[in-house]
Amino acid sequence: MPFIDSRVSVKVTKEQELELKKRLGQAISVIPGKSEAWLMTGFTDEYHMYFRGDDSEPMAFIEVSIFGAPDRAAFERMTGELTGIFGDVLGIAPDHMYIKYTAGTDWGWNGSNF
Repeated sequence: MPFIDSRVSVKVTKEQELELKKRLGQAISVIPGKSEAWLMTGFTDEYHMYFRGDDSEPMAFIEVSIFGAPDRAAFERMTGELTGIFGDVLGIAPDHMYIKYTAGTDWGWNGSNF
């Protein structure tokens, strides 16, 4: 049950969104037991953000939520994947992204909880 939610300061075209979705679907597998088959993604573009008091550069805040226990080594690999993906597709520099990971066991789906 992974969910990757992103807020970016730039406009995202439909083509870019589809490319992000595709590449996130591939990248999620670096976290053991996770796959595109259960991945949900969310995209918010043109989000008003300031980093270091400045809004002149493209930036992103990305949240990765997973069902299960944290895996710091996998999260480290995922950070590399995410910075590469959002850099390639949207031109956002790695030093203008924050990535937050949340792991937990309180998830519901299909009318009940896991």
